[in-house]
Amino acid sequence: MPQPDTAFLDLLEARYGGAVPAAEAPMNAVLQNLLSHRSVRTFRPDALPDGVLETLIAAAQSAPTSSNMQSWSVVAIRDPERKARLAELAARQGFIRQAPLFLAFLADTSRLDRLGQREGQTLEGLQYLESFLVAAVDAALAAQNVVVAAESLGLGSVYVGALRNRPEEVAAELGLPPGVMAVFGLAVGVPDEQTPTAIKPRLPQSLVLHHELYAVADEAARVATYDAALAEFSERQGMGAGNGWVRRMLTRMASGASLSGRDKMQGILHRLGFPLR
Repeated sequence: MPQPDTAFLDLLEARYGGAVPAAEAPMNAVLQNLLSHRSVRTFRPDALPDGVLETLIAAAQSAPTSSNMQSWSVVAIRDPERKARLAELAARQGFIRQAPLFLAFLADTSRLDRLGQREGQTLEGLQYLESFLVAAVDAALAAQNVVVAAESLGLGSVYVGALRNRPEEVAAELGLPPGVMAVFGLAVGVPDEQTPTAIKPRLPQSLVLHHELYAVADEAARVATYDAALAEFSERQGMGAGNGWVRRMLTRMASGASLSGRDKMQGILHRLGFPLR
C-alpha cells in the first residue's frame, strides 16, 4: 500500500497536536485547503477586488439546503461606521472594523412567509422550532462554503458568534424584518502577514468519531491529553501558560451569565418573529 503524502501527514499532525489518526490519502488542493484552515483576526486594509463577494456568495449558494428551502440570507457590510457599530454589539472585537468585508449570516424564514402571503396561504410550519433549526443549519452550511472558497483565493476569515450577544440591536442595525436573525458573522479579508496564524489542534478523532454506537471509554484520559496539547499550543502562540481546553470549557459554560446575554435567547427569538412551537 502506498504511504500517505508527507504534506498530508504534516497537516494531520498540526491539526491533532501530534495524535495523528490513521488517515490515508494522497494530498490534493481541496484537502490541503481544508486541513490548513486557521482563523484570521488581523487583516490588511486592502479592499477585495470587484466580483469576489459575488463569487463567495455563489459558493455559499452551492451548499446543500434542506428541501431546497434556502431559508438563509446574508448582509454584506463594508461601511466603516456600520462595521464599527456591529463591532461594539459583538463584544468590541476590533477585527470586525479592520476587515474590509463583514458578512452577517441570517436564519431567514421571512422570505417563505412572504411567499405564503402572496399566495394567500398561511405557512404554519414556519412557526415551529424545526424551521428555525433548518434556517440556522442552512446559514452555517452556506457560510462554511464561503470560508473554503475565501481560503482558496488566498483570503482569511473568522466567525463571529458574538452577533448573538445582542441580537435585537443587531437586527435593528441591519433592518431585519420579523422571522430573520443574524446567527453569526464572518470577517473576510487579506491576512496581515505580520501577524502569522497557526493551525489550532482539535480534539482527537477518538473523542468525536464513534463506530456504530456512541462510546465514552477512556474519555477523561483523552481529554487530558488534548488539554495538555492545546495548553502547549496556546503558550507557543503567546496566549498565556496553562490555557488549555478544560479550563476554557468550564469557564465558558459555568453559568447562564457566561453566555454573554445568549441565555435569554428563547425570549429574543420570540420577539424576532420565531414562535418556536
